[in-house]
Amino acid sequence: MATKRKQYDVADLGLAGVGESRIAWADAQMPVLRQIRARFEDERPLEGVPVACCLHVTAETANLARTLAAGGAAVALCASNPLSTQDDVAAALVDRHGTAVFAIQGEDAETYYAHIDAVCDRHPRVTMDDGADLISVLHDTRSEQLGEIGGGTENTTTGVIRVRALEAQGKLAFPVLAVDDAATKHLVDNRYGTGQSTLDGILRATNALIAGRRVVVIGYGACGQGVAERAKGAGARVIVCEVNPLLALEAALDGYDVMPAVEAAAAGDLFVTVTGNRDVLTKEHFDVMKDGAILANAGHFDVEIDKTSLDRLTKERRPVRPHVEEHVLKDGRRLFLLADGRVVNLAAAEGNPASVMDISFANQALAAEHIVLHVAELEPRVHDVPPSVDEEIARLKLEALGLSIDELTEAQRAYLNSWELGT
Repeated sequence: MATKRKQYDVADLGLAGVGESRIAWADAQMPVLRQIRARFEDERPLEGVPVACCLHVTAETANLARTLAAGGAAVALCASNPLSTQDDVAAALVDRHGTAVFAIQGEDAETYYAHIDAVCDRHPRVTMDDGADLISVLHDTRSEQLGEIGGGTENTTTGVIRVRALEAQGKLAFPVLAVDDAATKHLVDNRYGTGQSTLDGILRATNALIAGRRVVVIGYGACGQGVAERAKGAGARVIVCEVNPLLALEAALDGYDVMPAVEAAAAGDLFVTVTGNRDVLTKEHFDVMKDGAILANAGHFDVEIDKTSLDRLTKERRPVRPHVEEHVLKDGRRLFLLADGRVVNLAAAEGNPASVMDISFANQALAAEHIVLHVAELEPRVHDVPPSVDEEIARLKLEALGLSIDELTEAQRAYLNSWELGT
């Protein structure tokens, strides 16, 4: 006799009422996604399409799931990070919206991957990723399903790096739209959203005064730029560490001190890694840090801070606040690790504001529609989000903000497409 497929796995359906209120609050701040949802309800562009989502299970994500369902999709959702799930939102999605959700805040690694398998069991034709774990599992242990998938989307810098690595090895089996590279997403989500929410997570965890502290931001991509800008606005003296000379030059011209991480390690009071790479802070950095230094990671995976090396240096560890663990080193110095080295803006706070995720998830919804409409034309490689999608999202967001802009005249259009006129 066949085993009955599990329909959901959440912490407590009794939390659904609270979760529904959070979803409604976020929805009120997501006007672009609401407009897309209204169109989807009329046009049903995703009718009958199974969509598997491996995303942070938050109130904002719930409104993306609602939008996909309004378009006719059969949505299955699991978490893209063990600590980012909002259990009340997960309950509301199951109980009030009939979504197949597999996510529990604080789930262990075994459960985390079992939940990814659960959404794969729905045999998706479209995937949505935040970190590429779903794509990775499909290419590794579920490769027999690859031929069923028309395409996927990836919402993070880390995930796009992983998918491009698959492509470079000739192993990427279906087209993936790099939502993270969309201009609207990269600007608003990465810079303004991550910048604010990272500082929010650090403050909620520590209640520390930022003004006057030496804040070391390691990585000066769009997310790092946002973190540095917000820390500076809070009164921090910001140091930037980079491996890319162009980004390092940009940081210097933006007014920040720039130096190697091992030099910054001796000077810093608060460290934020945001590189998408591993072993960014290691033993050589811990060895010279001040007593009381705070360590936070804003990258997607918990590999940026070398926790194994930190544990080897530690003689005693204990939680001192929610999401703050004190490591007493063998020489007596104390280092404070936030959120177990996981993405601090989601593990210790609520992630990016709803008005920011409005743009990111508008990209996700329209990218899914693009995949379904153009599946026969898309090659199995990483694709940019079509510029028309970016422009439409920006236009809708400006309208929601009550802003209008100029338009080119016919003469200006002709001039920009000519070569004859000069001095």
